[in-house]
Amino acid sequence: MSNTRMNIGKMVFYEDKNFQGRSYECSSDCTDMTSYLSRCQSCRVENGCFMVYDRNNYMGNQYFIRRGDYPDYMRNFGMSDCIKSCHMIPMHRGNYRMRIYERENFGGQMHEMMDDCDSIMDRYRMSDCQSCNVMDGHWLMYEQNHFRGRMMYMRPGECKNFSSSIGMGGMRAMRFMSMRRIMDSWY
Repeated sequence: MSNTRMNIGKMVFYEDKNFQGRSYECSSDCTDMTSYLSRCQSCRVENGCFMVYDRNNYMGNQYFIRRGDYPDYMRNFGMSDCIKSCHMIPMHRGNYRMRIYERENFGGQMHEMMDDCDSIMDRYRMSDCQSCNVMDGHWLMYEQNHFRGRMMYMRPGECKNFSSSIGMGGMRAMRFMSMRRIMDSWY
């Protein structure tokens, strides 16, 4: 198998729990699952890593899934609704680098991270993170210490204000307290 082929993500969505009902195979981003299935209550990730969302157009609560079977992800993740959209996370090889800021618009304390941080309070004495600049790699940011709670996927680029970011629908008051790199070993 060529290296390029291994980098392609592939996921199969099923209408019902336990991989039952009609299915839809996906190997790229999908803004609206209802175009293919009336509902989606289980999925199987054959390759790659994905973010799935409980609203169309990558909005609402986000959930990270990687290779494996998810026969009843609503129960596993505590989702209150079906998967409505998904985003394939490209594999990254190389350095990871992100600057986090205490306040929106890159204000307040700034710290540069190159590895996982299970608590910004313990490591940096920061009680809040409201903006960031991802220079290298793909990251998951979590609302609680030790990589727990709701999460948000961050790709290279600037995010001046988490509360007004696209895709955050319903997460406006969220604070990020821990960050983790999406490593190629997860694929």
